[in-house]
Amino acid sequence: MKKCFQFLLLLISTSLFAVEQPNPVKLKSPDGNLEVSFYLKNGIPYYSLNRKNAVVIKESRLGLILTENQSLDKDFKVADIQESAFNETWKPVLGEVSTIQNHYKSVKISLEETSKLKRRLDVVFKVYNDGLGFRYEFPKQANLQFFVISRELTAFNLTGDHKAFWIPGDYDSNEYHYATSKISEVDAWKQPLISKGKLNKNIPDQYAVQTPLMLKTADGLYINIHEAALVNYPAMQLHVDRSNYSLSANLVPDALGNSAYLRAPGNTPWRTIIVSDKATDILASKMILNLNEPSKLANTSWIKPLKYMGVWWEMQIGKSNWNYTFDVDSLSSTGTLIPQGNHGANTANVKRYIDFASKNGIKGLLVEGWNTGWEEWTGNWKENNFDYVTPYPDFNVEEITEYAKQKGVEMIMHNETGGSATNYDRHLDTAFRFMNKYSYKSVKTGYVGQITPRGEHHDGQWMIEHFVRVAEKAAQYQVMVNMHESVRPTGLNRTYPNWIANEAGRGNEWNAFSDGNTPEHETILPFTRLMGGPMDYTPGIFKLRNYASNAPDRQMHTTLAKQLALYVTMYSPLQMAADLPENYEAHQDAFQFIKDVGVDWDDTKILEAEPGDYITIARKEKGKANWFVGAITDENSRQSVIPLNFLDKGRKYTAIVYKDGKDADWKTNPEAYTIEKRIVTSSTKLKLNLAKGGGAAISLIPVQ
Repeated sequence: MKKCFQFLLLLISTSLFAVEQPNPVKLKSPDGNLEVSFYLKNGIPYYSLNRKNAVVIKESRLGLILTENQSLDKDFKVADIQESAFNETWKPVLGEVSTIQNHYKSVKISLEETSKLKRRLDVVFKVYNDGLGFRYEFPKQANLQFFVISRELTAFNLTGDHKAFWIPGDYDSNEYHYATSKISEVDAWKQPLISKGKLNKNIPDQYAVQTPLMLKTADGLYINIHEAALVNYPAMQLHVDRSNYSLSANLVPDALGNSAYLRAPGNTPWRTIIVSDKATDILASKMILNLNEPSKLANTSWIKPLKYMGVWWEMQIGKSNWNYTFDVDSLSSTGTLIPQGNHGANTANVKRYIDFASKNGIKGLLVEGWNTGWEEWTGNWKENNFDYVTPYPDFNVEEITEYAKQKGVEMIMHNETGGSATNYDRHLDTAFRFMNKYSYKSVKTGYVGQITPRGEHHDGQWMIEHFVRVAEKAAQYQVMVNMHESVRPTGLNRTYPNWIANEAGRGNEWNAFSDGNTPEHETILPFTRLMGGPMDYTPGIFKLRNYASNAPDRQMHTTLAKQLALYVTMYSPLQMAADLPENYEAHQDAFQFIKDVGVDWDDTKILEAEPGDYITIARKEKGKANWFVGAITDENSRQSVIPLNFLDKGRKYTAIVYKDGKDADWKTNPEAYTIEKRIVTSSTKLKLNLAKGGGAAISLIPVQ
């Protein structure tokens, strides 16, 4: 039952404040530990953030620069101050917990220019026990109706040379290795210098990183900086001043070099700062979700979690192809075009996957490369390459649909755009009607390559609006959507619960066509990419060496047991069993965990965590008494001691432990694992030895 208590604590209205505001407006979190301060200095707005009387963010600038040399950053007076408090509990449609508390104190500070224009700008702060969210709001007014933002001056001035986990500020991709360094050692270039491939050492302040940015202070404080509710606005990167340990907002520009086009009334996304002296609290925070609007969908009963396989990994490793090709020479000799090559999405191969998925209780199957257009999906031809309804000759839609229905398997649509968002926009209704006709309840979209319209970026305002349009259109047709090569999420899965997952990061697929992901990669992602929402990471690879036909020496940087643990540590209500059926057949005992593990949860316990080192998480399956645990480590082996005190007291459970073998090592012996069974209770402590690049997965099933 939803409980909502909202009341006005304080209302102060005045239009006679001086330009100078010597007494700052202060607001504390409900538990009193966090305090934000706002004040004007010579008409310029600033804020700071303290935790338990210690500074987290020093005095930092606020404001906006508009085009044509206009500004909304100075010559202000405070016209009004409104404080309030809010406390509710709400239920996510899909999530890590069954209920979420949304408890904060807020203050809206209305600023008015002292110039003759007298334009108004509101700055709104919401202070939670675990962090701060703030944004700019533009009230309806005569002198600010339609306007263009050139820059945002929001700064995050740090108290020292913190340890940072970062990727470079690329306008079009989040698919990078994470670097770990001090702020003073960040060497990521900022756009547009990134496209030149070379740093100019003579240009100051040229470094930029993506959000979410994870930081750790020398005295053990954890700070996470990101944004929430990114709608009708470009994504925010952070420019790094390495000498002053200062971060400032950088908005992804459009083809004309402008950042955002807005109307009043309106607002920016929330800038978020999550703070704790415990790394586990950072992962447990729901502040970003809370800063998003409630669901816009009246009926969400059709939105379901899903475990799936795919005719996908075999293309990634070179076993088959996305496109269907012909032997052109056969036309002259036989009078007909004869297919050649090895097209993966053929009817017989798809049926083989359906059979395996059905036999093993995997409810979904994704098929890539099923439709015409892959032979010209990038480059100058891409603007009209796909129509999203025409299959290749060897993919029989009707036959596959009927076969999947008989086997109890749900087909998942794939709509790759090749970056041509305009073409996809033109075909959205057609594509979703096709999905409805053939009972596709979910779709994976893709945006590989440079964006069309030309000059736009994946993370710019135009594409942000495109991603929202796709989610809204999908909801109209009751289709769930999983977006790849999209902007990193900002909690919009609360507002659009059918937007169930994103890629927006360096996923498991990079192990197929590159040097792969480092052993520490999955211990950083939950503190960075996953802070804004679920990730379709595609775990579950069992053949960890000699799997790529075009690179026989390539191998994964994890053990097999760690691949199992990722189903718990990398949250998503859409989880893929990513490997080939024959590789699962070779390890049916280990595959049992993938068959058993939940994908939607009633409760989550972050048992231990340190960014870049290790993570252990326990989750309770939605509507059941089963718990599942995942523990992972970086390139170092370690012993993990897992207390099971989250289990029901007085109840016995069968623990099935999938762990690294005695001699397991991500590099020398990655596929070594052992499986143990034992009876446990809430007083049990499990001691697990995690190999280098290793992990462990545990099923905890009540004894009947």
